[in-house]
Amino acid sequence: MKNINNMSALWKPFTPNREFNKSPRIFTKSDGMYYTTDKEAEVLDAVSGLWCCNLGNKYKSVVDAVKNQAETMYYSPAFQVGHPLEYELANELVSIAPKDLNHVFFANSGSEAVESALKMALAYQKAIGQGTRHLIIGRESAYHGVNFGGISVGGLVNNKRQYNNLIKTFHMPSILDIENNAFSKGMPKQGALKAEALLALINTHGAENIAAVIVEPVAGSAGVHIPPVGYLNRISEICKENGILLIFDEVITGFGRLGTPFAADKFGVTPDMITTAKGLTNGASPMGAVITNDKVYDGIINNSKTPIEFFHGYTYSGHPISCAAGIATIKAYKEEKFFDKVAEMEEFWQEELHTLKDCPNVIDIRNLGLVGAVHLSANGSNVGQRGNDIYLDCFENNLLVRATGDIIALSPAYIVSKDEIRQIVATLREAINKAA
Repeated sequence: MKNINNMSALWKPFTPNREFNKSPRIFTKSDGMYYTTDKEAEVLDAVSGLWCCNLGNKYKSVVDAVKNQAETMYYSPAFQVGHPLEYELANELVSIAPKDLNHVFFANSGSEAVESALKMALAYQKAIGQGTRHLIIGRESAYHGVNFGGISVGGLVNNKRQYNNLIKTFHMPSILDIENNAFSKGMPKQGALKAEALLALINTHGAENIAAVIVEPVAGSAGVHIPPVGYLNRISEICKENGILLIFDEVITGFGRLGTPFAADKFGVTPDMITTAKGLTNGASPMGAVITNDKVYDGIINNSKTPIEFFHGYTYSGHPISCAAGIATIKAYKEEKFFDKVAEMEEFWQEELHTLKDCPNVIDIRNLGLVGAVHLSANGSNVGQRGNDIYLDCFENNLLVRATGDIIALSPAYIVSKDEIRQIVATLREAINKAA
C-alpha cells in the first residue's frame, strides 16, 4: 500500500481512530457482493457498503454513466444556472415517489437532505403566516445525520453529547419494545399506541408552535427499529389534524430496501417530505435529495417577497456526475425490477435470519424487506463489547456486517443470492457462538 504509513494524517469518521490505526481494515477494490482487502481476501458485503450500494458494487450501467459524464462535464454551477441531468433526475425521482410528491431539492448527503427539509418546514410555516411554529418533534433512538439540525432532532445520545442543540426540539419515545415484540417477523403487532405520545407533546407545547415531525419509518442506525402496525398511520393522522408537516427520513429505506420504492409505499402513509440519499446513486457519488409536495413548494415559492424564495443550497447541489449516477441507478431499479426482487426474497431472508434465535445471548431478531438486526445482550457492564467482538470476528472470516452497540445490523444488496444469505447467517452464527 502506498502513502498510508502515516495513518494519523487521516481522521476517520465514527471510528475509534487509535484502535483502528493499530490494526486497519483496508479495502482496495470491489465487485458485486464482495470487497477485496489489501491482503487479497474476498469479503462478502452484508450491509451494502453502508446501506448505499443496493445494486452491489461496480454496477456496470452506473460505472458507465459516471465515466461518460466525467468526460462530458463534471461540474456546473449550482446557483442560477442549470444543466439537463438535474431535471432528468428530478423527474425520475418524481416518477417513483409517492403520489403528490412532485418537487425535488438536491443536496449531497442524507445529513444535508435532513437539514434542507427542516429549513423547508420552518420556511413554509413562516411563509404561510404561521411563524410561531418553530418547534420540531423527533423521536428517541433516531438518527438524522450529523449537521446541527440533524443532531437536534435525532435521538442518539452519543451524537449529541459534545454539542448543543440549535433547533428547539422534543422527542417521542422509541418504538423499540423487546419485552412485547421480541422476535417479531415483519411489523410488530403491538405498539401503535406509542403514537399517542405525539398528541401528548402537542397538548403540552401547542400545535400552533410545532412546525414539523420527522421520523425514520424504520430506524436504521439505532439498530433496525421497525414500526408497529398502525403506528405511522396514526402519526400521519395526528399531524394532519394539527397542521403539522410530516417528514419521513428515508435515507436508508428509500429505493426499494423494503420491497417498495419508498417506505411510505410499504406503510401506506404519504408524508409532506421525504429525505433520501445512499441508494439514490448506488453509492457511486455523494448525493441527497428532498422530495416534497405541492403544499410545501407552493407555500414557499408563491409567498416569497424576495426574488430568491428559499435562501439555502450547496455548491454541489445537483452535481452532474451524481445526477448521471442517480439516473442510471433509478433506471436499473426500474428496468431490472429490483424492488420486486427484494419483495420476493423477503420471506427467505426472514426465515434464515430467525434461525439465529437460539444462539446464546440473542434477545431479539428484527426484519423487514432486506433489512434485519440481531440484538444481543450486553456483556455485563461492557455495553457494545459483544457487538464489536462479533463484528471483528465476522470480518476476520470474510463477512462485513455493521455493529451498533450490541446490535448487528444487516442490509445486503438486492443482488444477493440465497446461498450468500445462508453464508451470511452461518458466519454470523459462528461469531455469536464464539462471543458467548
